[in-house]
Amino acid sequence: MRETLEEANARVSIDTLYTIFSLPHISQVYVFYKASLLDLDFFSGIESLETKLFAEADIPWSELSFAAITQTLEHFFSDQRQGVFITREATIDPRPKTA
Repeated sequence: MRETLEEANARVSIDTLYTIFSLPHISQVYVFYKASLLDLDFFSGIESLETKLFAEADIPWSELSFAAITQTLEHFFSDQRQGVFITREATIDPRPKTA
């Protein structure tokens, strides 16, 4: 909730834990929650250049900076079509595998 408020001045209510990604190459864990937007009164914060809502077909997929964001959105739209949202966890390690 804090990050959403800081980045987009958006008020949300948390629904459930949604995705957890381990990024061992940078020693970080990303945790995303499924949330509901409480109103449409949002705007860019000091850490954001732009804040906008997108339909799935309009998301600028090639411009997304983080694999965890891309994967979370892909899961969200797939789950939305199926009508069932499940919590997922995965490891993202972009380093090449060695033999």
